[in-house]
Amino acid sequence: MRRVKPVLLLFFLAVLQPSLSAAAKGDADPNAAAAWKNYMRKDTTVAPAYRFPHASCFKAATATYGLPETLLLAVARGESDFESNARSRANAHGVMQIQWPGTAKHLGVYRLSDLYDPCTNIDAGARYLKELVTEYNGNLHLALAAYNYGPSRIPRNAVDIPDGASWYSGYIFRHLNYILGNRSNRRTPGEHLYSELGRTTLVSFGEPYRAAAFVSGIEQ
Repeated sequence: MRRVKPVLLLFFLAVLQPSLSAAAKGDADPNAAAAWKNYMRKDTTVAPAYRFPHASCFKAATATYGLPETLLLAVARGESDFESNARSRANAHGVMQIQWPGTAKHLGVYRLSDLYDPCTNIDAGARYLKELVTEYNGNLHLALAAYNYGPSRIPRNAVDIPDGASWYSGYIFRHLNYILGNRSNRRTPGEHLYSELGRTTLVSFGEPYRAAAFVSGIEQ
């Protein structure tokens, strides 16, 4: 989170669809900044389309920090697919991939083992994201870029940001669309458990670009 970190990215049959494969090619969302502004104007109160893991933890974090539940769910799905034991080679841990020890201790988590408690981790991730949203004056595009790249690398009023940081923002927006039910195929909110959607783990990747290359190869 202070730098480009390896993300535990589980590759599922369920995400082999045009919207996500486009993101995998590097075109996560060419208008991510505008898309996030539109979300903040219209969709922050929309309920998640499914019942996701650690639901009570996300609801508590939403109440504590005033962030949309769907935003937190999108970050968690993009970072770890809700895996409480996820760990990256950059020493980021848990559901929201909190970097140890720097970011974790900044957020009041002083034991590495605590990052594997879903509610503790989700609370820390929400607190960090809230700090960044405040730092960047409500600009979710920049806040998410900083969540991944680190705030020292994303100027407060940046117009141009590193390609990888912009990609990450669009990548999380793709997950947001899934959380919201992709609109055109929206189900009754909370009708199905996320774990019941028939996902099958095929292979895992240490970096998003490795998954991008894999998907691109399949499509050729």
